[in-house]
Amino acid sequence: MVLSNCSPMAEGPSLAELGESQLLERLKAFAPPQQLNDDAALLAPEGALRRVISSDALVEGVHFSEATTPAQAVGWRAGAANYSDLAAMGCRQVDGLTVALGAPGATSLQWVEQAYGGLTELLQRFGGVLLGGDCSRAPVRLLAITALGRVDPGAVIQRGAGQAGDRLVVSGAHGLSGLGLALLQGEQPLAREPSPEQRVRAIEAHQRPQPRFDAVEALHRSRPQGQPWRVAGTDSSDGLRRSLALISEASGCQAQLDQGGLPLPPGFSADTALERLCLDGGEDFELVLALNPAWAEAFVAQLPGARCIGWLRAEPGPLCWGATKKPLPGGRGYEHFN
Repeated sequence: MVLSNCSPMAEGPSLAELGESQLLERLKAFAPPQQLNDDAALLAPEGALRRVISSDALVEGVHFSEATTPAQAVGWRAGAANYSDLAAMGCRQVDGLTVALGAPGATSLQWVEQAYGGLTELLQRFGGVLLGGDCSRAPVRLLAITALGRVDPGAVIQRGAGQAGDRLVVSGAHGLSGLGLALLQGEQPLAREPSPEQRVRAIEAHQRPQPRFDAVEALHRSRPQGQPWRVAGTDSSDGLRRSLALISEASGCQAQLDQGGLPLPPGFSADTALERLCLDGGEDFELVLALNPAWAEAFVAQLPGARCIGWLRAEPGPLCWGATKKPLPGGRGYEHFN
């Protein structure tokens, strides 16, 4: 059945007024306790492993446009967003994904085939198969994906596993994807124009993000002997600031950054606009982790590009600089309804 001429209920706050965080808090009432607390859902163990399920959608006009993202990159990015969530839960095995395609009737078959071609490239690179899905008419093009993976029950990454004294670590630099999007939109936000090589890097980071399964492998390789598995983490799809807030709030701690600790892209000059993109640009799809300090140092030594950026401290509070306790520059991560 197709419904038309339906308008949303006017009672209560709008989604824009609530924001994603408060919306998720409201939606938790409809799910089992703790079910909506992490990047993906954990199911009951199946033998030696637990199933992990992630759902995400890429919507035209919200997450991509003709000007910024060719069809093949739309498919890759849609799958990568879900695979990033699996990596953020500690998955080392990926089964595959389902795709619900929505599109206007005038959409060309070529666009659809190219989008699925991008998805296929991602599957060939990181594993898994296309498991099925659905097709429907829609006012804009969209890919809604559900990805399935598996994780050792004793090696799960969860946002609330952090403790005071943990080192905050990122798997790589932040800000390139946001810069790439700005450049694709014809903007030049930096004080100094990027070089041709830097432009290519930034656009590639936006159009072809890499889910960090290699960082999960590095966690296992670098784990100190006798160290219990306790890893707090999330991915930075909504921005570094937002990721640090999710970990610190779930762990009941405060995230404090090292002075000069922002993980800016290498090779770029210091720039206020780049710092903002690093904190709030989003869609970098790096892992942001809280680890025992010895494990953190070993992890950074194992994974090129990874770095320690701060600490979790006992006093809950907003993100700040550790040396001065002053708040970071104003801003916020990506908001889905604004």
